[in-house]
Amino acid sequence: MTIKQGLKLKNRLVGEITDVQIKMLKYNSVSESNERPYSTKALLEQQYSLVNQLVALKTEIHKANSGVYDKIFLLSELKSIVKHLKGLDCTDGVEEDFYGRRSDSPIIKKSEISIIERDSEIKFLESRIDEIQEELDLHNSTTTLPGLEPSETDEDNTNE
Repeated sequence: MTIKQGLKLKNRLVGEITDVQIKMLKYNSVSESNERPYSTKALLEQQYSLVNQLVALKTEIHKANSGVYDKIFLLSELKSIVKHLKGLDCTDGVEEDFYGRRSDSPIIKKSEISIIERDSEIKFLESRIDEIQEELDLHNSTTTLPGLEPSETDEDNTNE
């Protein structure tokens, strides 16, 4: 199984755990006159089994990713910077109020980073993010997870 396949399986396991938890919440306490469609005790055992599978899979994924952690962490931080920059106020000149009106005593602003510079920086960072993501995608599709069976899955996923 490749990391790419493992990540898909991880997402599926998380979804199954969520489904089991929802059933437990819904069917643990039912009216005496209603039939219980699921045994909460059996669901709890199923949840433990799924969690054990998830932990084993995440452990293998983390071991296989040890050589690219720097890229994974950098990707996350660059995405965070882009998000922050997109919210950066680059107002130059008279500030208008929320409704686009100018106030009686206008505030004149001067940004240190212009909107052009900000947008250029965002474009550069997004390009770098794409490069790193391509490297990670290649890593995910070519690196196998030792100890886990190969899977038939072949959908794109990204690293955590």
